[in-house]
Amino acid sequence: MFKETKLYSIFNNKCPKCHQGDFFVTKSPYSTDFIKMHDKCSHCGEIFNKEVGFFYGAMYVSYGVNIALGIGLFVLMVLLFKTGLLTYLFSFLGLVVVLFPWIMRVSRLIYINMFVSYDPSKK
Repeated sequence: MFKETKLYSIFNNKCPKCHQGDFFVTKSPYSTDFIKMHDKCSHCGEIFNKEVGFFYGAMYVSYGVNIALGIGLFVLMVLLFKTGLLTYLFSFLGLVVVLFPWIMRVSRLIYINMFVSYDPSKK
């Protein structure tokens, strides 16, 4: 994946400005403090928590990610493999519960990448 793209920052837990420093404290989304973020980038000093309540917008991103996941799973299970709706429903709920920490982290990274652009001079 190209280092200059926003996808690099999102999927590698990196600062959206320099793509060097880590965004979250832990690498694993399944640790006990999975949502704990650094206050600022250890490499370029970019402040991650822009203002009080900044990441409330990430809830809308999370909603969109869950909808996309639900539609994709529906097409795969119900339309292609012809499973029942109840099987789809329980599979979707189980998948959302298992992926909850990962979706929360990705949603925050997507949201901050909407507002902060990559700056190659910060490298």
